[in-house]
Amino acid sequence: MSSTAVKFMPSYEDQYQQKLCTPAEAAAIVNSGDHLCFPICAGEPTLFVQALADRKSELKGVVVNQQHHLNPAYLNPESIEHIRVNSWFTSHVSRKAVQSGWADFVPNYFHEVPKLLREYWPIDVAGTVVSPMDEHGYFTCSLSVAYTMEAIKKARKVVVQVNPNAPRTHGNCHIHISQVDCIIECNDPIIELKIPPITAVEEAIGNHIAELIEDGSTLQLGIGGIPNAVCKALIGKKDLGIHTEMITDGMVDLMLSGAVNNSRKSTHRGKTIGTFALGTKRLYDFMNENPMIEMHPVDYTNDPYNIGKNEKVVSINATIEVDLLGQCCSESLGHVQWSGTGGQADFVRGANISSGGRSFITTASTAKNGTVSSIVPTLKPGAAVTTGKNDVDYVVTEFGVAKLRGQTARQRAMNLINIAHPDFREELLAEARRMNRI
Repeated sequence: MSSTAVKFMPSYEDQYQQKLCTPAEAAAIVNSGDHLCFPICAGEPTLFVQALADRKSELKGVVVNQQHHLNPAYLNPESIEHIRVNSWFTSHVSRKAVQSGWADFVPNYFHEVPKLLREYWPIDVAGTVVSPMDEHGYFTCSLSVAYTMEAIKKARKVVVQVNPNAPRTHGNCHIHISQVDCIIECNDPIIELKIPPITAVEEAIGNHIAELIEDGSTLQLGIGGIPNAVCKALIGKKDLGIHTEMITDGMVDLMLSGAVNNSRKSTHRGKTIGTFALGTKRLYDFMNENPMIEMHPVDYTNDPYNIGKNEKVVSINATIEVDLLGQCCSESLGHVQWSGTGGQADFVRGANISSGGRSFITTASTAKNGTVSSIVPTLKPGAAVTTGKNDVDYVVTEFGVAKLRGQTARQRAMNLINIAHPDFREELLAEARRMNRI
């Protein structure tokens, strides 16, 4: 045997200790002109972001790409020349910055974000929250996979914020210690989304939808009171599946009750599939090391053709206003940006591809304390059409369900007027006649 000394790679724990640093040390790797990418909401590495904000005066021309920001530290007019934000979906934190011009908005379909990052945006530094490293040297992206894996793959430097409160998840969501440059440790609680009481309007809408959901359907639900009401109304169903973008608390109840067992899905049978999660600690504890739940990148979960491989896909999403032709504006107030397209269009189209699929666009019949109808003759000037007239299937208010797909323009107008608030039906009828819709 040769006497030449054999050099072994350092153990994973040794590598971990070598890469462990303070938030300030991690932020020091960012240079002027760098492009950064952070994950959605609970995946945002808060300590790293704050450390970056603390040294913003030293930087110029830094660009941050992100959906659903948590920390507003550099979302202000004073930060523009130092750190500017590209918001891919505005949150309550980034909304004012986008509306005021302090941040930029990037229109997108959610399933295309990894491709857009790959083809259009440089990524110098990617940062994310991860679960603790296992004995094989792997972290998981935990609650926010979406476009995180693509950003890490492309980035020059990768920063992970290790949090023992972040659940360890299954699926295509693992990061190896060899891919990581800086490790920050954090014990802060993971951000939670509290569950508000379900209103009477939300319960009525949820019940209307639940009546049309068959046993064996595969569900996608968005966020808010209406999806929670739907989950509550589905407890008695059988053999439901979940293929969604967002994992929520309401889904935990469906899985624990046995209503969701994923037994009749065509893909990932027996598994609940998602790309990010936001809810309470109860949800996070349920997801931890749970082999029934898998997290995958958004270009997989939200690809309409992957969605449509399952039979009886049911997509449930909310909108702001719907016109009499069926165009749904779900992301702006006229020209003023409010949120983003997100996965609504992805799942509406996936449900249309699915054999026996159905998509439901939901809205309370009125807004602004009953003074404004959510069903309108035409969308406001500048309104973004999130779900187009050719894609929309059902629209639901507390007054009922309007079937639009396959219907004539006249039928659509009448079906929508029938589920509008009674106070606005005569006005809508008059406008429909004026426009020769009926």
